[in-house]
Amino acid sequence: MSGRSEGGARAEPYESESAGRGWTGAVRRRAVTALPPDKLLPDTQPAYMASWIYVFGVLTVASLIVVLATGGVLALKGPAWWHVSGTGKYVNSLHLWSVELFMFFMVIHLWGKFFMAAWRGRRALTWVTGAVCFLTSIGTAFTGYLVQQNFDSQWIAGQAKDGLNSVGIGAFFNVLDFGQMLMWHIVLLPFVLGLLTAWHILLVRLRGIVPPIGVTVPAKSSAASSPSPGGAAQ
Repeated sequence: MSGRSEGGARAEPYESESAGRGWTGAVRRRAVTALPPDKLLPDTQPAYMASWIYVFGVLTVASLIVVLATGGVLALKGPAWWHVSGTGKYVNSLHLWSVELFMFFMVIHLWGKFFMAAWRGRRALTWVTGAVCFLTSIGTAFTGYLVQQNFDSQWIAGQAKDGLNSVGIGAFFNVLDFGQMLMWHIVLLPFVLGLLTAWHILLVRLRGIVPPIGVTVPAKSSAASSPSPGGAAQ
């Protein structure tokens, strides 16, 4: 065999009629169908996105990135570093204030979406994941105060111990155990929060940004989304 087609072009030896019929092709097709690239990475946004209320979701994510970055450095260096070193104190302050901004932005984002009824238009799961993110963040912040390794954290742990013991969970969630609280703060809760945040953002991209109440978003016409006979998009 010459390895060339009738037109003279060289045929690839590995091409076959069954190309794309394997399990990898099936997974690719399902992924593209479930997660269209034009929704995951849009290049345009609706006009109502210019409103300031839509900014707080992005600010929340930006603050979370700073929280995770500074928290990772603190976890690697340890309490002696952030209590004694000047650089450690600076990073510790960055971590604290990024957490403060994170909670502030998230509360405004949560209340803004509540009054916009953000669960409209098949967005109930988007709303639920955002609300659960908020609850998880409270637990993460609480354990963060417990692992400061100062008199403030000792007082908080002593008060929290009585409250948790009164409801019967003190034996499982021991706020006086520094090692347990540290693992909750730097491993378990951030992992859950990260997964929920990624899920929430993915749902926002798939379902779209919720419009203000009373605003009708026009659906994309098939003529606008399909290529013209000449091959160029209209």
